Amino acid sequence: MTTLMWICHAERPLQVDELREALAVEIGVTDFDSENALSIGALLDCCQGLITVDKEASTVRLIHFTVQEYLCGQPDLFSQPHSQIAEACLTYLNSPQVKSLSPHLLPDHQVMPFLEYSSRYWGAHLHKELSSRARALALDLLYNYEGHVSAVSLVNQLLNLSHVGGIDASPGFSGLHCACFFGIVELVALLTNAQGCDINQGDCFGYTPLLWAVKGGHDGVAKLLLGLKDVDPNLPDNQDRTPLVWATHDGHDRVVKLLLDREDVDPNLPDNQDRTPLVWAAHNGHDGVAKLLLDREDVDPNRPDEGGQTPLWSAALNGHEGVVKILLEREDVNPNKPDKYGLTLIGRAAKSGHEGVVKILLKLKEVNPDEPDKYGKTPLCHAADNGHEGVVKILLQREEVNPDKPDKYGKTPLCRAALNGHEVVVKILLRQRGVNPDKPDNDGQAPLWCAALNGHEGVVEILLEREGIDPDKQDNDGQTPLCCAALNGHERVVEILLEREGVNPDKPDNRGQTPLSCAAENGREGVVKILLKRRSVDPDKPGNYGRTPFWWAAWSGHEGVVNVLLERRDVNPDKPDNDGETPLCCAAKNGHSRVVEILLQRGGVDPNKPDNDGQTPLWWAIQRGNAGVVALLQPRGFQM
Repeated sequence: MTTLMWICHAERPLQVDELREALAVEIGVTDFDSENALSIGALLDCCQGLITVDKEASTVRLIHFTVQEYLCGQPDLFSQPHSQIAEACLTYLNSPQVKSLSPHLLPDHQVMPFLEYSSRYWGAHLHKELSSRARALALDLLYNYEGHVSAVSLVNQLLNLSHVGGIDASPGFSGLHCACFFGIVELVALLTNAQGCDINQGDCFGYTPLLWAVKGGHDGVAKLLLGLKDVDPNLPDNQDRTPLVWATHDGHDRVVKLLLDREDVDPNLPDNQDRTPLVWAAHNGHDGVAKLLLDREDVDPNRPDEGGQTPLWSAALNGHEGVVKILLEREDVNPNKPDKYGLTLIGRAAKSGHEGVVKILLKLKEVNPDEPDKYGKTPLCHAADNGHEGVVKILLQREEVNPDKPDKYGKTPLCRAALNGHEVVVKILLRQRGVNPDKPDNDGQAPLWCAALNGHEGVVEILLEREGIDPDKQDNDGQTPLCCAALNGHERVVEILLEREGVNPDKPDNRGQTPLSCAAENGREGVVKILLKRRSVDPDKPGNYGRTPFWWAAWSGHEGVVNVLLERRDVNPDKPDNDGETPLCCAAKNGHSRVVEILLQRGGVDPNKPDNDGQTPLWWAIQRGNAGVVALLQPRGFQM
């Protein structure tokens, strides 16, 4: 029954060794004897099949959740389970075996399996059921808490530290800090009355007892502490966060009210990020806390943090509609004030996809739904860029919103949506009057080009269904959508474009490089194979500098592409560029040993062919220090 009680009422699943050691504790006996621990086999037997061991997690659990529901639903089955568990934890922590442990180094879990759980959760159980024996045991522990190994264990667990690190053996985390953390009013009252108690003592992270109570939302403890004469309610932690900042951060309404009832509490005192309590309430969407703060005449509703975000901005940024409404009820709050990038509040909400906030702002006359930021991006452009379909639909219902308005780079909302592969947004925009589906940006890149760049097959197919789209439209560098897709290795997009009439599979860019040449240069073997199936593709077509697809593959060291091209009879593996550099020379120059080896095995390749300056492949390999290539060339008697 004790085993079932622990499994049902523990704060987290217990590992096998934790449970065995917990059951070995004898309440009322000072010493802890680990030899009292039963084997897991014995525990399984005595529970008659009701419990099992989860082998992956090494935890003990009930065989089915329905068993848990049944046992926990029987109030008379276990007598004061949380008090019993608390007493076991405290008896263990007060034992000489645990007291003798050095706080400088936490023991291994295998050595003291029950230390971690008992240190972290004794107070949670005591908070639920406080027996007189558990209270006495708790006071024995807390009166000598600093320097106790369980204090260090608790602090490490609370702050997710894997080792003691910078925490001193006595981290300033006193018994009062601990009682406030667990929110046990009776223990706090007894400890504050003890001689020498420092109610304002900060631990190693600057947390005072009051701050721990506030963080936990323990309004009873907070009220008790705030009623003491010497308490300082404004003492911050090491991040300059006061109790009020933490209370607003975590949304503890009742604690916030207690603090604001104090005349000596500054409601505008910020933390080290210059975030005031109101900014934190807005940031985390705590409507009730925001109302409490705004009821104060001395609270500044527009004070920004160090990043320039006001409370309204923080609320809108995180989609907290309730706080946004509360703040907009204030006449002194400007809903149209831009940030340092010129982005307005509606632009920020649209960018984040917060439909509710966008709707709230659109009801205000002073809000311009088409206002661009310093980069020329309108709210619609931001929404399209990030694929927020709902916001796009909402904005397009407004007459003053231009669905084809470009940003400073010339990219329209359609272009932005295509660039990021947002198919639904692309379809929505294409249904709008005034949207040019083939409008290029400042670099000459049309929506189809942008979609091909990033391999968005769905968007490419949607755009190709539209009339008025030039599927072979070049950008300012002369690159077509096909060339762009080939360059980036988007095989499916290449196939889709090649199926389209009007697409020239061999169209060169401004450098004279064809899609095949671009694919070869970047090692896109799959694309190379697809393009070589087209009769209209010249596999040996040189660019402006006389560099063929094979030359580029050798230059970049792409063995796979080199092998594919060598299968073609119409590819000259020894064709030099305008500087006289052959593919072998390029491979030797750049240290591509494997490509050099392939070429040396190929007939028709002159291993001593010099470039226009008379430098041979061997000369270049030596000059560049490519020892592997030199080793391949020298034994064959090749010339310098």
